[in-house]
Amino acid sequence: MTDDPPPNLALLPSGLRDLLPPEAETEAASVEALMDGFAGYGYQRVKAPLLEFEDTLLAGSGAAMSDQTFRLMDPDTRRMMGVRADITPQIARIATTRLAHAPRPLRLSYEGQCLRIQGGQTAPDRQIAQAGIELIGHDSPAADAEIVLVGVAALAAVGLTRISIDLTLPLLVPTLLEETGITGEARARLARALDRKDAAAVAERGGALAGTLTDLLLAAGPAEGALAALDAAALTPGARAHAERLAATVAAIRARAPSLKLTIDPVEFRGLRYHTGVCMTFYAPDRRLELGRGGRYICGEAEPATGLTLYPEAILLAAPKGHAKPRVFVPEGADPAAAARLRGEGWAAVGALEAASDPQAAARAAGCTHVLLGGNAAPVQPE
Repeated sequence: MTDDPPPNLALLPSGLRDLLPPEAETEAASVEALMDGFAGYGYQRVKAPLLEFEDTLLAGSGAAMSDQTFRLMDPDTRRMMGVRADITPQIARIATTRLAHAPRPLRLSYEGQCLRIQGGQTAPDRQIAQAGIELIGHDSPAADAEIVLVGVAALAAVGLTRISIDLTLPLLVPTLLEETGITGEARARLARALDRKDAAAVAERGGALAGTLTDLLLAAGPAEGALAALDAAALTPGARAHAERLAATVAAIRARAPSLKLTIDPVEFRGLRYHTGVCMTFYAPDRRLELGRGGRYICGEAEPATGLTLYPEAILLAAPKGHAKPRVFVPEGADPAAAARLRGEGWAAVGALEAASDPQAAARAAGCTHVLLGGNAAPVQPE
């Protein structure tokens, strides 16, 4: 009989990971840069709890995250609680309760961690950092454009200036199908074909809409070409209203950022199920990394709102690599005023905990490139 091997204390559940130096510090600095960018446009910071009672967390737009929510029993009240899978529904709750009487439009920002039951195919992490903004109480192309432009400015603050933004209308195709009378299994099969971007299956299953849906499927691409295809398409009245709203939003964005790279996918309707209007997804320059997404939704019972959630971990991968603070070793007995001065100048001054016979070796062991000598930071000599 053999003893069981000791547990691997570094092993974490799938989709969860540690973030080590210097990445953890870099991510934290990036989050604060994003939040500063949001604040510069008047978005005021709020903080929601990690857990809430299940019936409040999953009310309203939160219901869309029900299948991604971890649940547990509150040992105090014996009520079920949920760990948030997305922060936006919490901001909606705050807006409709504690800030119900605040002047509109309401501009709020937030950051925090979320936990989901499953990760995605392209983003397998289950613990997700979020930093975002919500504009509540105003329904206009100008509000949709502001969300896009503030997101662009915040990303520029962390060095991401060559991004692309894909705009979508998650209700355009469902509205078109509903107003045309395509329902049941026929609608489900057609939706799957559109989701797979299968033009042949769309032509086969689209019936009277086959031509229109094929044209929209093939229209995905640069904004101006896609808008022209939408304008020429044979849309029902409700679908036409969605297309016109998208065109007005693009015009509002172009008025302030004419060179911004915008694409449109008219038939894309995946994403968070609480979105009801113009939506946006931000991509890194190579378009393989999703930096954030957002869009229009209903806050509470009927209040219009739109927002954007950025993903700091993805931003950390895409942004130019920052430099950690230079580290200087402070030997025992060194001038504390000099160490304080260096900290004020942006150094990480690492103090000795005991006298060192070789300050240079102690500095190298502490990961420092400099050592405080004579009131100044002197380079550490190589071994």
